Amino acid sequence: MNWLEIVGWAGSALLVWSLLQRRLLRLRLFNLVGSLVLVGYNAGVRVWPMVGLNLTLAVINVWQLYSLLRTRHDERTYQVVQVATDDNFLAHVLRVHWADIARFNPDFRFDDDGRRLAFLTLNADEIVGVLMLRPSPQDPQVAQVELDYVTRRYRDLSPGEFVFRQSGQLTAHGFRRVLTPPGMVAPYYSRLGFERTGDRYELDLTRSFD
Repeated sequence: MNWLEIVGWAGSALLVWSLLQRRLLRLRLFNLVGSLVLVGYNAGVRVWPMVGLNLTLAVINVWQLYSLLRTRHDERTYQVVQVATDDNFLAHVLRVHWADIARFNPDFRFDDDGRRLAFLTLNADEIVGVLMLRPSPQDPQVAQVELDYVTRRYRDLSPGEFVFRQSGQLTAHGFRRVLTPPGMVAPYYSRLGFERTGDRYELDLTRSFD
């Protein structure tokens, strides 16, 4: 096997691997790299129809990546809806994703005492995230995050930020600060204007977002 064949097999492997990704951003990124590798391989062996096919796939992936990254902070793409904590649909969403929720929010327990607030983040008609918080016992103006979950497809895009960016939803409940729980796996809050406070992150809702 010569080096050109190795390149061809590597590109094919990347293309197949991309289709196994559950996250949209990774799927498009791996698919783009695989397509570009196969453009080079097929040009090397002069199989022009395959060059055209993979070049078309690369262009599609570039456009899809551009669309995903352009709309990741677009409030017209994502909507935030507050729901009751005893809502049957919320219970269904939590039940369906419970195993994955436990990976990233290992201390979360759904033992509602009537003080929790729950928000669903949607992209069109698809549920992409759940945020649950409650007032701090020490200060009712501090919202303590108890669950901040994003489905696998959208995890690289961090759509949960829209509850915080649309801070009017939280200030309407009398909150002035948001505090995350300690030990949360793979936190992304530093990108949203949160500041690190010990093993937690804190957001001042009285400040406007850029």
